Amino acid sequence: MSAYQKEYQLAQTAPEEFWKQQANKIAWFKFPQIILSKDEQGIDRWFADGELNTAYLALDHHVEQGRGDQTALIYDSPVTGQKARYTYRVLRDQVAKTAGMLASLGVSKGDRVVIYMPMIPEAAMAMLACARLGAIHSVVFGGFAPNELAVRIEDAEPKVIMTASCGVEINKVLPYKPLVDQAIMDSRWKPDHVVVHQRKQCQAELNQERDKDWSALMRTATPHDCVPVLATDPLYILYTSGTTGKPKGVVRDNGGHAVAMNYSMSTIYDVEPGDVYWAASDVGWVVGHSYIVYAPLIYGCTTIMYEGKPVRTPDPGAFWRVCQEYGVKALFSAPTAFRAIKKEDPEGEHLKQYPMPSLKTIFMAGERLDPPTLEWVQSKTGRPVVDHWWQTETGWAIAGNPIGLENFAVKPGSATKPIPGYLVEVLNELGEPQKASEQGYIAIKRPLPPGCLPTVWRNHDRFESGYLSQFPGYYVSGDGGYIDEDGYLFVMGRIDDVINVAGHRLSTGEMEEVVGGHEAVAECAVIGIHDDLKGQLPLGLVVLKDGYVSEGGAIENELLQKVRQEIGAVACFKRALIVDRLPKTRSGKILRRVIRQIADGEQYVVPSTIDDPSSLQEIERVLE
Repeated sequence: MSAYQKEYQLAQTAPEEFWKQQANKIAWFKFPQIILSKDEQGIDRWFADGELNTAYLALDHHVEQGRGDQTALIYDSPVTGQKARYTYRVLRDQVAKTAGMLASLGVSKGDRVVIYMPMIPEAAMAMLACARLGAIHSVVFGGFAPNELAVRIEDAEPKVIMTASCGVEINKVLPYKPLVDQAIMDSRWKPDHVVVHQRKQCQAELNQERDKDWSALMRTATPHDCVPVLATDPLYILYTSGTTGKPKGVVRDNGGHAVAMNYSMSTIYDVEPGDVYWAASDVGWVVGHSYIVYAPLIYGCTTIMYEGKPVRTPDPGAFWRVCQEYGVKALFSAPTAFRAIKKEDPEGEHLKQYPMPSLKTIFMAGERLDPPTLEWVQSKTGRPVVDHWWQTETGWAIAGNPIGLENFAVKPGSATKPIPGYLVEVLNELGEPQKASEQGYIAIKRPLPPGCLPTVWRNHDRFESGYLSQFPGYYVSGDGGYIDEDGYLFVMGRIDDVINVAGHRLSTGEMEEVVGGHEAVAECAVIGIHDDLKGQLPLGLVVLKDGYVSEGGAIENELLQKVRQEIGAVACFKRALIVDRLPKTRSGKILRRVIRQIADGEQYVVPSTIDDPSSLQEIERVLE
């Protein structure tokens, strides 16, 4: 039996024994005697009587083990020209003082703190300072619109908001303080204090009684010790967009999260303590929580906070420069980042300047990894690409190639196999398991492994109805897909992205795979639009690589033919339109639902998460 099979089987048949072994690998204040139990809501909880502190695990423990002089955090900001390094000892001392600053403002265990910050070291320090106090942080992506911030303030009811005077985007400065003031004005809940970290690119006016200057408070702050918390106490709330428009506050606990983070670093990412690990994301997203801040530091790696973009800061060689400069061993980002690089540097010319001898593996998640992007990155970098699939709700990978245990052959379009701890099944509408290669609802048999959400903040009914009630005994992911004869999982997109053409259920993800395989295509989106005759018809929106032009609709015609050849006439793929850019969220997800609403002539709301609102106007123009 292989290493993967052994571990997977033990996690499946004896989950308490398996996760007790993993729990032994982190430093508890009080090791749990109860490994798996149910709470008052009947939800499975891990390590209920264990006591620990997440900031202690991430910082103090390493210093006590004699590794205080190792670099913990590298800050690299091409948009401001700043770079900095923090050792574990220096970062611990800064976090302890930041915790003391919060304590002086009345923050204690169980209180909430909203963090609305750009990608600067102080954002990580704020998160870890909350963890040190046992306070619950809720990070909101810096630059989110005031109404979105207001909704989150109302739901979390923070005692303090921590922010910066501004964020810097490529070549523009975005002042944050007016956005925070507007959000507080719009919110029924008013925080006691707003702590502002002043950046030299833009100074904020501290003109309210509640406003406090971060640096001034830090000068007089006294370091605060780590407060012991129960494993089941919340570490953070992270809001994820709900289909109803009201964001859901995903709750993450301390104990299960720490054990899962630690386990994932060796099993999935195959790194050792001391290695340089870079998740090119933002602390406003779950990837930033899990793999910029918590997992690398708990595990003892060096993590990178990068304030820049994959392109235009200054060029499409930006990621490769960072990997070369800091000796990155594992790079993790979303497929959209690599598609942006591919669009601007299709031949990979910028790569040639950076041999990146330390880089072993490139990981991608956050959206479906289309095979053309996988193949382009592998061929240009010469490095293996690992596609792994997870959600804000789970906090770490549900499926992937667990290269720390066993390196499976890659199948383009597949996230490979379920990670030990996740029992993944594909179900039909009646909740019955589908046969191999039959599409259905991707669900996870309960109990969910440590690290997954136990509830939605102050709305447990929504947790039950949104995730648990459709198929009793399962967590429903909301994604559709299939498991093939070899046990590989193929995630074909949200259940909403399956369209019904004249009674045939077709995956738009599959069509995107075919369209994206054309040599001229940088990226694409296929959506189902209303048709009186057939119910729905697919529409392709395509962005071409730099240097390609479609003469007289030649490329569009080639795409229609390609889908016909590879999927068949049943797909009814008869419209492909070329656009300059696709509307996306700031995290790079294509706004398919909004495009669908525009195409169907429905009213739509411009999402606060949108990266460039003018991209929607272009879609409107093209679809007229």
